[in-house]
Amino acid sequence: MPEVRHALRDLLGKWPEPGADAARPGADHTVDAVDVAELLASELVTNALIHTDRGAVVTATVEDRRLHVEVRDFVAGLPVRDAPDPDRGRASEDPPLGTSGRGLVLVESLADAWGVRTAQGVGKVIWFELHAGAA
Repeated sequence: MPEVRHALRDLLGKWPEPGADAARPGADHTVDAVDVAELLASELVTNALIHTDRGAVVTATVEDRRLHVEVRDFVAGLPVRDAPDPDRGRASEDPPLGTSGRGLVLVESLADAWGVRTAQGVGKVIWFELHAGAA
């Protein structure tokens, strides 16, 4: 996971320009867009590793003021976006304190766009976009 975060941070360099988040509606000026990109990429990679046991391929591109990140896994079936359940974790087989189920909720709430598609061959691709200074 650290490799993905470091590579993403290197790719982004100075993206977005300082102050670009100020134009984003409801932007929290203390939250850096690069940190959000790292968080969302980490969530998607973690989901792929936990739920597929077969690895993942991460692709990230920057075009103009748009970051596009894709995480591909190699298991059929589309993910289910599930709101976290505070009661999870009470049964022995559930994660403690209901920490499961937040990845796609985070992606949905923080990304400017996101989606999922079946991959050519086998597996699926989950992607998100962040737009620098999105208005």
